[in-house]
Parts: sequence; C-alpha cells; structure tokens
Amino acid sequence: MVTELLDHVGSTPLVELKRLQPREGVRIFAKLEGQNPSGSVKDRIALGLVRAAEAEGRIKPGDTLVEASSGNTGIALAMVGRRLGYEINIVLPKSVAPSITDVLEAYGVETIFCDQCEDMKTAIDLAERLAGKYGWTPLRQFWSRTNRDVHYTTTGVELVQQLPQIDVFVAGIGTGGTIMGVGQRLREANPRVRVVGVEPKLGDRLQGLRHIDDGFRPPLLDLDQLDGRRMVDNASALRAAEQVIRVEGINAGVSAGATLHAALKEAEKMERGNIVVMFSDGGWKYLPAKPWQAAHDEDPRLDDVHWW
Repeated sequence: MVTELLDHVGSTPLVELKRLQPREGVRIFAKLEGQNPSGSVKDRIALGLVRAAEAEGRIKPGDTLVEASSGNTGIALAMVGRRLGYEINIVLPKSVAPSITDVLEAYGVETIFCDQCEDMKTAIDLAERLAGKYGWTPLRQFWSRTNRDVHYTTTGVELVQQLPQIDVFVAGIGTGGTIMGVGQRLREANPRVRVVGVEPKLGDRLQGLRHIDDGFRPPLLDLDQLDGRRMVDNASALRAAEQVIRVEGINAGVSAGATLHAALKEAEKMERGNIVVMFSDGGWKYLPAKPWQAAHDEDPRLDDVHWW
C-alpha cells in the first residue's frame, strides 16, 4: 500500500533493553524516536509547528521559514518543508556536530552560520532578526505551545498505550516540549510516575541540552513539574551510547546515551519498576566524527561541540 511520508511521523516502537537490565524486577524500555522519517523526535514538532502555522493563516506553501537549531530540528524542518512546499533556512550556532551541515545541504536547506553564537539563545535572536529583515516566518520551537501539545497528544499517548505501567520517565530537557508534554500525559495515567530531566554538566554542550543554569532557560520548561534533574557529561553520554549499540544492537544518538546513563542511575535506587527512556535520535549521522573514540581518549575537545 502506498502511503504519504508524513503519515509515518510518530508511532515509534518501544523496546525493552533486556541485556541492560540492572537487576531482577527493574526493567528499562527505550522509545526509539530515530525511527521517524528524518531520524529524530523532532519530526513530531516540525510537522506540528508547520501545520499550526498553516491553520493560523501565518504561512502558505512557497513561503520561507526560519529556525535556530543545532541539528535535529533543522533536519526535521528540512524534510517537512520539502514535503509541504516550503523553503527552510536554519541558523546554526558555531561548533555543531560534524555531518549536521552535510545532511542539511543534502535537503537543499540554506544554512546560516552564527560564528558569534556560543549558545542557542544568541542563535535564536539572530533567526528573529533575519525573519524581520527578510520577511521570513520563524516557527519559534522554544516558545510555541504546539511543541508541548504535540508530545502530549502523540508521544505521551503512545507510551501509555504501549506500556500502561510506567514508574519513571527519563528524557532530555532540551526545549522543554518533550518532557513537559509527555510528563503531563503520563501523570494523568499514573500520578506517581517520576519525571526526570537530563541536562549536561555546567559548560558542557550536549546538543540542545546546554545546562539551564548556564544561560538560556526554555520558556516551555516548568522545573516544578520535574521530580528530578540529572546532569551528564559528554564522555559518559558517549560511553552509554556505545554500550547500547554493543550490548543491545541499537544505534542510538549521543542524547540517547545521556538519557540512558541517567536511567541506569535511577535504576540503582529502585527495587522494581518500569523505566522509559527517550532515545531522541539514531547515531548514524555522528559516526563520521568518531565521538566514541574521543570519549575513550578523554579528548577535551568533546565539550567544544554541540552533539545534540
């Protein structure tokens, strides 16, 4: 049966990490968002943001959209834009992960490097200025409630259907959309669920997970809705990502390594229960940079790259 590509956004598998089970009675499940069409969880919000802007009459096919991104959102918008007839311009902070620009260029996206952008906040500000100057439409993933609502109505609903009893949910903080939207839906199903956010240690630059005390706090994020925050350094995230491909056969991205590392720490405190961890993308696009080897070598340059 022939289908439309965008119909395959979402409905991603939830798989048990049986070989990484820390003890009898504690089970860890991974939501494989790398199975989305462009390879990450950001397909959900990219499609949601474009559809919402269309419904509000702010955009129509042929328009140019602009967004600041350090990787996956830009790639997701590129895919959605090609399917729906929009030109996409992506503002990139310096030191994005290798191969991100290669993927964006393959989609024919215009990439605008911000050499002065140390973090996402300055990249966002540049995207807004360019939008005003050239008449482009910014989608504002960090501010749009659609970001949170999409995860409430899709990702959260899927998880409740896939695994009715979830005791702990672990996800990257990022824009705040995933952890807020999914967390709200899971709490409706189980008020006792623990929602744990993952962020990099101060100064580290896991892609999209810059420490929220180190500059920019996503407007969608309500820290009172988190039951815990765990900080993960780049090397630990990379080692966990390597572990999951070696042990479970899942090629997961660096952010998945960070959330897995945090999930294993949560598991140490539990006697029994189910942990769901978000694997936001796959690891394929990171392979040319060999970050796993850099982690083994304790290369200090790891912290100079936005890996997610």
